[in-house]
Amino acid sequence: MTQSRKFNFSLVILCITFPFLKGIAQTEDQSNGAYREVYINKTWERLDENKDGKFTEEDNKRIWKHLNKLLDSNEDALISFEEFSTKKQVPYLKTEGKRKLNVLYKVTKEEDLYLDIYYPKTLKEGEKLPVVIYTHGGGWAAGSRHGAANASFKTVHTALLEKGFCVVSVSYRLWKNGGNTTMRDCVIDSKDAMRYLSKHNKELGIDANRFFSFGDSAGGQIAQMLLLSAPESLKGAKSLEKYTYKMVAGVSWYGPCDFEDISLFNHDDSPNFKDRFGARITKPDTKPKDKLLLYKEMSPINYLHKNSAPLLMIQGDKDTTIPVKHAYYMAEKANEFGAPVTTLIVKNAGHNWRKVGADINPNRGNIEQSTIDYFVSHL
Repeated sequence: MTQSRKFNFSLVILCITFPFLKGIAQTEDQSNGAYREVYINKTWERLDENKDGKFTEEDNKRIWKHLNKLLDSNEDALISFEEFSTKKQVPYLKTEGKRKLNVLYKVTKEEDLYLDIYYPKTLKEGEKLPVVIYTHGGGWAAGSRHGAANASFKTVHTALLEKGFCVVSVSYRLWKNGGNTTMRDCVIDSKDAMRYLSKHNKELGIDANRFFSFGDSAGGQIAQMLLLSAPESLKGAKSLEKYTYKMVAGVSWYGPCDFEDISLFNHDDSPNFKDRFGARITKPDTKPKDKLLLYKEMSPINYLHKNSAPLLMIQGDKDTTIPVKHAYYMAEKANEFGAPVTTLIVKNAGHNWRKVGADINPNRGNIEQSTIDYFVSHL
């Protein structure tokens, strides 16, 4: 046996013995590894709020409980930047199919914006796939596209990959108090991500006429906006504005549909209720006469019409962050227009499907399955 044939034989044995290598071989980091440093620095900046060079339980008990066993290697009750940067991994969705990670789709003055593309393991040469675009929650001010790999989102996305969908998780600029980024930018960035996918549909192997949207909370509002607003509206980057796409259906988990009627956010009809999210829609220098126009523009319900793409809204009846009033109001308007909106009300559920007083009904597994089934039913 020649040296070359020995090597090839060994490689076959290696792939059979360690099948996980197949997934690694199919992963393409479009940033050539540079994104990890960006992620580590940005994440550490959020953790180390007081800039003392360490993260402890006193900084955030909830996050500390999750991180200390993983990262506090010397067990000194604090995590240093060195410990964090050495051990912290970027949380991608683990799949058996091809992955294109850290794809730079847009450059802004605030930051570079990336998306991750996950393909089903059944991907065939020349195939053009339907795409589910995931937009994360976090009040337009927090969270990241890496939420696609967490909890129920992991379950839903993994199942959708098995059903033959391509899943794309999108980053967008985040609102900061006193900054210039607004909710409008979050929506425009997400629409530009879809325009980018449309522009590169051939090389990416996706079907720009079969886009689906999915998001939770703030990401649910963005998912509704992606679904209901026309592709040519809310233009962003000049290099992307001419590219179009077609929306097929969308799912919103506890996402708001209207900002004009602030009573929809007043879960218990409190007389002292204040507008919670207005500052994320307007800028510090927005004139009073322009405020209502911005509220209208960011309200998905204003884009609803008879021929809208189908929407499934799933809301918890005990949610105090985004009250169930939003689902009822969207259903009422959809009935007036004859628009295809379906609502699923989850009993005893607060935000993020937290149970309130009793077990949630339907349970989390059924919520996940209802989401998966809805997308599949519109393929």
